[in-house]
Amino acid sequence: MAQDISKSDEQQDRNKPQVEAPLTAKEEWSEFAKTAFVAVMLALIIRTFFFEPFNIPSGSMKPTLLVGDYLFVSKPAYGYSRHSFPFSLAPIEGRLWAKEPQRGDIVVFKLPSDPSIDYIKRIIGLPGDKIQMIGGQLYINGTPTQREALPLVRMEEDGHAVTRYEYIETLPGGATFHIYEDGNQQPLDNTPVYTVPAGHYFMMGDNRDNSMDSRVQDHVGFVPFENIIGRADFLFFSVNEGSSIFEFWKWPWTVRTERLFTDIDPVRLSKE
Repeated sequence: MAQDISKSDEQQDRNKPQVEAPLTAKEEWSEFAKTAFVAVMLALIIRTFFFEPFNIPSGSMKPTLLVGDYLFVSKPAYGYSRHSFPFSLAPIEGRLWAKEPQRGDIVVFKLPSDPSIDYIKRIIGLPGDKIQMIGGQLYINGTPTQREALPLVRMEEDGHAVTRYEYIETLPGGATFHIYEDGNQQPLDNTPVYTVPAGHYFMMGDNRDNSMDSRVQDHVGFVPFENIIGRADFLFFSVNEGSSIFEFWKWPWTVRTERLFTDIDPVRLSKE
């Protein structure tokens, strides 16, 4: 009888759920490191091959993009070059799975004169185009672009009140968007004819008189296709100028909710 009771106790012990011993401090750190490594690798893969976040540090793309906007850049939009990868380390010549950009696209690219710097502008000129500014008017291949004047815009910048002219501009092919002008006789409002070389693009900011772009040949100039990182697709966050995305305690007052998840592709009235 005593033997039967002993066997019964042994069977009950085997049927009890096994409780794992708690992790030691070393094991906890090891698990944390593994999880962090996986998270970092996933983030690296996403920003290298799919979408990379950028923020807008200057007003050169007003009114389309504002200081404090945060956007995603599509990496597969034009294929991949060495500049698609961190620190431009990938041993790639030219582009893999290349797709031609469209006139009017907003793109992020490596500055030709200093590839450590990223710029964001709009593609105005395609390979072979002739680009010129005459009296503040943009000419493409000898033809002025269409511009529709809007009411004057008054705003404050750096503590000063400024007034700007606003236009809706339409490029050949139908891409239409808003631009700002300070006037028609600013330093970059009268230029020579720029002929865009093969494999290059001519970039301009929407804030025409406050943009360092391809019109400044010794600084930006023509941008090689290889230097384009990707196409700016949409805003995912936006805070007032002077604020930071990391100051979450200020979000109720600083977040520009009307700009969240905004598509920034130009409206296209017709196909190129």
